[in-house]
Amino acid sequence: MTSPLQFGLDTFGDVTTDASGAKLAHAQVIRNVVDEAVLADELGLDFIGLGEHHRADFAISSPETVLAAIASRTRRIHLGSAVTVLSSDDPIRVFQRFATLDALSNGRAEVILGRGSFTESFPLFGFDLRAYETLFEEKLDLFAALLSQKPVTWQGKLRPPLKDQLVYPPVEHGQLKTWIGVGGSPQSVVRAAHYDLPLMLAIIGGDPARFAPYVDLYHRAFKEFGRPAQPIGVHSPGYIADTDEQAREELWPDYKAMRDRIGKERGWPPMNRDEFVNEADHGSLYVGAPETVARKIAATAKALGITRFQMKYSAGSLPHEKLMKSIELYGRKVVPMVREMMG
Repeated sequence: MTSPLQFGLDTFGDVTTDASGAKLAHAQVIRNVVDEAVLADELGLDFIGLGEHHRADFAISSPETVLAAIASRTRRIHLGSAVTVLSSDDPIRVFQRFATLDALSNGRAEVILGRGSFTESFPLFGFDLRAYETLFEEKLDLFAALLSQKPVTWQGKLRPPLKDQLVYPPVEHGQLKTWIGVGGSPQSVVRAAHYDLPLMLAIIGGDPARFAPYVDLYHRAFKEFGRPAQPIGVHSPGYIADTDEQAREELWPDYKAMRDRIGKERGWPPMNRDEFVNEADHGSLYVGAPETVARKIAATAKALGITRFQMKYSAGSLPHEKLMKSIELYGRKVVPMVREMMG
């Protein structure tokens, strides 16, 4: 039986502006993110994910801390990262922090582990970027060993071994829900299946259907391992307003500024309006009136067979008030429409 589609929101705590166009303090952005998550909970959304970054344009460097504050003000929404950069962290400390969050939230914690598309955390915490792959592979292996919550005996190359080591606090009920965030690497897809973990596809450009081969690979890998496949989710950017025209006009300048700023660091050309429109019409940008966005989410869900859609609702300096309006339309209008379309 197919699980019903869940609906989530993601943010990196993008540094936004006030009414005069001045940038808000990082502290205020973090407080605003908590309010955004509270609204999402009130609307009955299933998940809120906070990304980890260590740079000026994103305010959240410690998702678990902000999620703990959200836990104290919400009742049912699940709380997770989007993503936790495991490569530059300690797997045991990550597990402990999310187990603590799980306790505070009465079992609502989740973690999405990834390598991260930004690399600022590596020099910041003293890790060699040349070991990018090795760091993630070994640390994920240790983290997966912790999930059983039994005494861990483990040995790798990058840290001292563990022998019959228990890690505290334990998760109170069941196992900490752990996803693997993947941006387009077949090896990462197979790795998620190897560890029997759900897959979160970060689709931030192009036709979402192009990820169908990764879904097929994931299912084939589980078949090879002799286990039923785990859930698959999608993380993509989006923004909702009352009309298609309003949504595009409000999002375009801030989305372009963010995309060009990041693109300059990575050698991408500036984004032009045609590219933006093409992403909105045919790609992975879920921008428009509620019905437009709902149709697009339903199409992606059907094409990829996903069980959760997470919309990255913040975009550069797009103001908090507009984000709150977008969240409200997502919860009140888009979600019911998608459910109806999905039957």
